[in-house]
Amino acid sequence: MSTTTAARTTPRRRVDGADWPGLGRELDEHGCALTPPLLTSAQCAAIAGLYDREELFRSTIDMARHRFGSGSYRYFTHELPEPVAELRAALYPHLLGVARDWARRLGRPAPWPDSLDEWLAMCHAAGQDRSAQILLRYERGDWNALHRDVFGDMVFPLQVVIGLDAYGHDYTGGEFLLVEQRPRAQSRGTVRVLEQGHGLVFTTRDRPVATRRGWSAGAVRHGVSTVRSGLRRSLGLVFHDAA
Repeated sequence: MSTTTAARTTPRRRVDGADWPGLGRELDEHGCALTPPLLTSAQCAAIAGLYDREELFRSTIDMARHRFGSGSYRYFTHELPEPVAELRAALYPHLLGVARDWARRLGRPAPWPDSLDEWLAMCHAAGQDRSAQILLRYERGDWNALHRDVFGDMVFPLQVVIGLDAYGHDYTGGEFLLVEQRPRAQSRGTVRVLEQGHGLVFTTRDRPVATRRGWSAGAVRHGVSTVRSGLRRSLGLVFHDAA
């Protein structure tokens, strides 16, 4: 695909054109998987530039104040900017098959309907009615402690973070960290570079891990290593809302 053609392609078409069976296999093996580019560099810059428009956000979190690490992030309101809403809606049906398959392996309910809007309505009915879509901003020395983005009983088991700046050019350090507590074994760590425009799909809370006794849930947390230079910004897409 030429650069001109790629620039004209919508985020939805880029999502739909990804190798989702291959991404599913990578998720099974590693708990995270990097998509092809979902946004152009210009689209990344436009989304990153939204950070200063306070009317788009419901709250701002100072990570150091809450002992989450160092840096800041902002939660969007439900009135999501078009590219953010388009990406979230396009990703949900592709992740849904993985979510249902994981639930089957773990012997758990799979409450997620075919429609994202219907699932969000279920979240709201359960008291989780605040937007959980975020823009994150890290400067030199900032980092994110290992955590899970679980805001209540209604949980979608996968989420996506999209890099908005170019690793090695706009910033160094700031690698994405994933730590999995494997059943009856030592923890396993994974480090991924978040490439500009690419999405990293990863486990929200836990995932099925094969053991001699069958499938067990491997608990997973994620974070960001210390940014060594520059400015690292990212878009976080969560498929359940917050209480």
